[in-house]
Amino acid sequence: MTDARLPAAFTASGSSFHDFLAAHQPDLLPSTRSLGPAGSGTSAGDLAPHGTTIVAATFPGGVVISGDRRATMGNVIAQRDIEKVFPADEFSAVGIAGTAGIAVEMVRLFQVELEHYEKIEGSTLSLDGKANRLATLIRGNLGMAMQGLAVVPLFAGFDLDAGQGRIFSYDVTGGRYEETAFFSVGSGSLFAKGSLKKLYREDLSEEEAVTVTIQALYDAADDDSATGGPDLTRRIFPVVRVITAAGGRRLTDDDVAQVADRVIAGRMTRPDGPGAPLLGGTTTGGER
Repeated sequence: MTDARLPAAFTASGSSFHDFLAAHQPDLLPSTRSLGPAGSGTSAGDLAPHGTTIVAATFPGGVVISGDRRATMGNVIAQRDIEKVFPADEFSAVGIAGTAGIAVEMVRLFQVELEHYEKIEGSTLSLDGKANRLATLIRGNLGMAMQGLAVVPLFAGFDLDAGQGRIFSYDVTGGRYEETAFFSVGSGSLFAKGSLKKLYREDLSEEEAVTVTIQALYDAADDDSATGGPDLTRRIFPVVRVITAAGGRRLTDDDVAQVADRVIAGRMTRPDGPGAPLLGGTTTGGER
């Protein structure tokens, strides 16, 4: 009868797949890549495509995380349909901003990290534990970040213990911060956050929360050239994931297109978007 247990090497580093790789094959970690000799004053970050704006908002019963589809390389659009929002596991998702290639590798490593923990420990990490594991991966990339290849993700998930959606942001050193209600990262985050401030309500329905994130991405694209707005010609729309107690799911392109079309229709009569009331009350002045 064969022994079905994992080889000892897989468990010697505990439940962390990142630590396992660091011990046995560190060259596979994104943070260990060599950039070679420095160029003539050119930052490595200027030569790599960058993902831009990610937004997230909670609603009673869950959380929505959305990302635009544009990647830029300096003043050039490197890709029009990049995907920046990925499932981390059944109840969480991560959106990437920063150096696209390294960010995607980090997300893949994070996905394996969570799955590895579950297989070794026989249980899933808490949402706080997942957020801490992602902070460790970001901290490991600090050397690359100092050379212009930074990754600053936005992490969102449904906390089964607390029964609510939660959002976590990070800095390049791996600092982890829990955000209240909504947040945005990336080059268009300043404009997206301003939009979220005006449109967010604690009693949003799931559909309204999705619409608010689409509105925020639209406002970001309106003022930030690195953020891509809805592309009506190519029918390219943001990636949107909704996470509830039932798990996470990606909205279909058709579903997102319907929301985006309504948002754009509202902008035809009010280009700056819906107005917010001056002193509380319900939002008025255009399509939500």
